[in-house]
Amino acid sequence: MCNLYEVKSSHTEVADFFDAIAEDFSANTAEEVYPGYPSLVVADGKLTAMIWGFPLQRKGAKGQPLKPKPVNNTRTDKVKSYFWRFSFEERRCLIPVSTFAEAEGLKGKMTRTWFSMPDAPLFATAGIWTDTDEWGAAYSMLMTEANEQVAPVHKRMPVILPRESWDRWLNGTPSEAYDLCVPYAGDLLVDRTDEPWFRRKSS
Repeated sequence: MCNLYEVKSSHTEVADFFDAIAEDFSANTAEEVYPGYPSLVVADGKLTAMIWGFPLQRKGAKGQPLKPKPVNNTRTDKVKSYFWRFSFEERRCLIPVSTFAEAEGLKGKMTRTWFSMPDAPLFATAGIWTDTDEWGAAYSMLMTEANEQVAPVHKRMPVILPRESWDRWLNGTPSEAYDLCVPYAGDLLVDRTDEPWFRRKSS
C-alpha cells in the first residue's frame, strides 16, 4: 500500500497542470506526504487541500476513545463496502502526485523505492473524498494490483489515471469509474535509493 508520496510542484503549477481553479487555502502542504498530512486534491474543478486518510474511530483496551487512525488507501475490491461506497459513488477526485514510494528490503533495513513518470512532472492517481467531523475534508487513494514494474517491490500500486480518463473518473457512472481501476499500462521510472524508509520530514 502507498504510505508516502511527493508533490514537488507549487500550488500554481499543480492548478495549471490540472486546469483547475486554485482555492485560497491556508493549509501548509509539505512536499513529502504521509497519512494524516494535508495535501492537494482536485475535486469539483477546484484545487484544494484535504487530509490524507479517512478517520477510523478506535477504542483502547478499556473502551476509552483513542485518536482516530487515517485510512489512506482504498483497495479496489473493497470500494463497495459501507466504509467506502458512498464516497466512491458520489465524491471522486484526482490526487496530484510527482512520485510515490514503496518500502523495499529486509525488515529494519527497508529503503525507499520511488516511482514516477518519465515525461511529466506530475500525474493523477484516483481518489475519493468525504467531509469528516474530525478533520474536515479527507481523501483516500485507490489501490489496484501492481504492474510489472511495481510488483517486485509491492503487490499493489495506486490507480494511475491517464489524462484522457480524468473526466470519466470524476463524472462517469460508478461502473465507468470502476473500469478505470486497473494496473498502469505505461512505463514508470524506478528509482531505488538508500534512503531509510522511516526517515520523516516535519510537515
